[in-house]
Amino acid sequence: MARKKETLQELPEVSVSDDGEVRHLHLGTPWIQGSMRIDEPFALELEYVQRMMAWLLFADLAQVSKGHAMQLGLGAGAITKFCHKKLRICTTAIELNPQVLAVCRQWFKLPPDGPKLRVVLADASKEIQNPMWLGTVDALAVDLYDHEAAAPVLDSPDFYADCRALLTETGCMTVNLFGRASSFDRSLQSMAQAFGDDALWAFKPTREGNTVVLAQRTPTRPKRAELAEKAEAIQARWDLPTSKWLRVFKPVKP
Repeated sequence: MARKKETLQELPEVSVSDDGEVRHLHLGTPWIQGSMRIDEPFALELEYVQRMMAWLLFADLAQVSKGHAMQLGLGAGAITKFCHKKLRICTTAIELNPQVLAVCRQWFKLPPDGPKLRVVLADASKEIQNPMWLGTVDALAVDLYDHEAAAPVLDSPDFYADCRALLTETGCMTVNLFGRASSFDRSLQSMAQAFGDDALWAFKPTREGNTVVLAQRTPTRPKRAELAEKAEAIQARWDLPTSKWLRVFKPVKP
């Protein structure tokens, strides 16, 4: 999760804690901003982060490795690492806080930048307007929270319109919605203004209160049997719990 527009001096201190077999990243508070199973550093530990991969249900699985995934807000690097190491897709992360990047490299097994992996230190709201990214992203993961994890930092119709402009015609955006002050309905309305009423899907909230919403650049309505077949293939190939997703993942309207 990334931070709001602050000067570098105001960015929260990054810390790490270990809870048995799981390592957590914090931003100056007890709130967990990302996690990693220490003996499986490239697996997705948190349930909501697994659900951020729901775009695979709409992807051509044979072509996944030829695409481009982007994460806004590095957190503990879980999505970036999974996309790079497991999906073998070209992966970009945009993170405001250089401390987060340094900690991810030192404590969370984030690989160095290379031909198919890059971390851009920048304000996500500005960087996604860079023309070089427009129309290049097949899977966009948005997980932008401040250190208090109270509500999404970027959540306006204009922001989501910029996100939509990043996507390829078949691309999808997944967004984590969580927090004491957040309004699911307001966020959904903002996404609908940018993507259209028929473009949105959502999971039921996790036990921890995270709701993952998916928005399609080009809305489709695959039949349940088609989604079930795709879910089975994803689970077999990448060990994600997709077979149970379809019970809690449905089209939504604001």
